[in-house]
Amino acid sequence: MTTTGWNSARPWRGIMVATTLPFREDLSVDYDAYAEHVAWLIANGCDGVVPNGSLGEYQTLTDAERAQVARTAVEAAGDGARVMPGVAAYGSAESRRWAEQAAEAGCGSVLLLPPNAYRADEQAVSAHYAEVAGAGIPVVAYNNPIDTKVDLTPGLLARLHTEGSIVAVKEFSGDVRRAYEIAELAPELDLLIGADDVLLELALGGAVGWIAGYSNAFPASCAELYHAAVAGDLATALPLYKSLHTLLRRDSKTEFVQSIKLSMDIAGRRGGPTRPPRFPLTGATRAGVRTASEKAVADGHR
Repeated sequence: MTTTGWNSARPWRGIMVATTLPFREDLSVDYDAYAEHVAWLIANGCDGVVPNGSLGEYQTLTDAERAQVARTAVEAAGDGARVMPGVAAYGSAESRRWAEQAAEAGCGSVLLLPPNAYRADEQAVSAHYAEVAGAGIPVVAYNNPIDTKVDLTPGLLARLHTEGSIVAVKEFSGDVRRAYEIAELAPELDLLIGADDVLLELALGGAVGWIAGYSNAFPASCAELYHAAVAGDLATALPLYKSLHTLLRRDSKTEFVQSIKLSMDIAGRRGGPTRPPRFPLTGATRAGVRTASEKAVADGHR
């Protein structure tokens, strides 16, 4: 029987939180607050964390900050295998260095976007993933054709898996039909839910993990939703999904970082500011996030 929970042999499975990063008012990184957040997420039912992704605003971090964030996550998680840092960079050599740093820190896997300095072809994508896999740590591919303009199609994912470069894929295309084609072409490749607002559909399509965003604000409810969904328990999952979906679909919007941080603030967690070029939400967008977040709190989500 296929396991859908966390285990040290395949630590990228289960509900892994793409963590937000707390900044002080002067926009310096608050590592103590981040460590507390990581520990809190795991204590509330999440299996691990994914630091240094877009939600962690990695593009705005210095190299020293980025390295310290990963080390902080490992220490706070209590088991480095529960940590899957993002290792995206403009160059393959730089991505490999981040993967090597993650391996040295004791992380269990890394999350890697395709080349995003230009619209790479399949040969370049293959070489990129092979280079980073050479660091010796399991690589989870991240398919986000919306932002990178490089689409890791099911056929290309099957190639990368056959070549030994990837163990799983975070699927963010929004096309839930791909779950079935990926399973046909690469049955041993683990499918991870990459966008919060298609969680139920991809879970029913065979996903064995969720790299989650809104679990930063409501980890216990998101963990309950995930486990019910992958178990096919629709009586539990569907009401939860409907109740949270107004927020979950914010994860696929341009201002998702600000939205999730605002929801955290409203839920009693520290979301706080974002670094430029991201600025606080205003107007109807802010009002919409606030209304949906307050309703989620009132409905008992935590």
